Amino acid sequence: MPWTLNDYPSSMKNLDEATKKKAIDIANSMIDEGYEEGRAIPIATEQAKEWYQNASEDEIETYKKRGKPTQRAEEGKRYENNPERLEEAEEVVAHENGWAVQSSNADRASDIFENKDEAINRGREIAKNKGTSLIIYKQDGSIQERYSYKDN
Repeated sequence: MPWTLNDYPSSMKNLDEATKKKAIDIANSMIDEGYEEGRAIPIATEQAKEWYQNASEDEIETYKKRGKPTQRAEEGKRYENNPERLEEAEEVVAHENGWAVQSSNADRASDIFENKDEAINRGREIAKNKGTSLIIYKQDGSIQERYSYKDN
C-alpha cells in the first residue's frame, strides 16, 4: 500500500510538510523499484532533507502546492535488478560526456557530469545514503581513491 500524507511511516512524523511529502514520494518510488521498506524509509528521509536544504523557496512552495504525493499502482512496480544495487559500491568513471556516477556492475550511469568534482560529490552522497563504498577512477581506468561509508 502506498504511503500518503495521512498514512506514512512514524519516523517521518516530525518532518515539515514539504520534506515529508518529498520523503513519501521518494520512499514510494523506491518501494516500486523493489527496495525493502526498512532501507527505503531512511534513505528517502535523508534525501528529502537534503533536497529541502538545497531547494529554493519557490521550488518548495511549488512542491507543496503540487497535491498529494505520487500514488503507486496497487501491485507496485518491481524491477528484479534494483534491490541488490543497494549493496554495490558507487563508482565515478570517465564518460564520453565527462564523468559518470554508477553502481558497480550497472549497465548505465545514474548521473553524468561535465566536472569530476561534481560527480564525486554525487557519488559520495549516494554511497553514504546506501551505506556502501565509493570508488573513484582516473581517466585511464585505474583506481584513484576508495572510500567506505558502511558504518556511517
